[in-house]
Amino acid sequence: MQHSAVPELELAHTNTRPIHWVATATALAAVVALSSVLQPDSARAAQASGPQAKPATAAAPATTGVDFPIQCGPQKAVVQKRASGDLDGDGRPETVAVVHCDAGMGTPPDGVYVLTQAAHAGKPRVVATLIAPKARETVTEFAVRDGAVLATMLGYSTQDVPSCCPDVKESAKWQWKNGAFVRSTPGNTQSV
Repeated sequence: MQHSAVPELELAHTNTRPIHWVATATALAAVVALSSVLQPDSARAAQASGPQAKPATAAAPATTGVDFPIQCGPQKAVVQKRASGDLDGDGRPETVAVVHCDAGMGTPPDGVYVLTQAAHAGKPRVVATLIAPKARETVTEFAVRDGAVLATMLGYSTQDVPSCCPDVKESAKWQWKNGAFVRSTPGNTQSV
């Protein structure tokens, strides 16, 4: 540190006093307050234009409280998996749910259902069954992508195959076409 040529002379900026700290704190508080008032606009993603670009205007339907068309006897229906997306191109998302009975043992078959909810409706409702539980299939992979429902299922080649041991694995894709869900099954059905 370099000392002054005149030792009794002290420069004002070399000794801090409480007033300096108060001034610094006041200036910092003013900057923080001003920055909270002057916020930039929210970022907006570029939106596609054209007849197919419809903004989503509602939340996807919930699965709670929905009466699924599955017979479980004294057990309750359990939503195992769910995914949402706009499947029919109307700008409102649908929810697809994989549901089975809450069995104590074994692997109960799944049902795959599409839910929708009108803008002012009280609760969601099932509008389509993609896989009925009577098909005896178990969904192992499931997704909603690009307006389509994709699933991989384990099933049985005949009614004689025991429920413990599915022997067929297949993939399927459903898309909304001409007012209905149309299933296409790729050629990758395999024996397990």
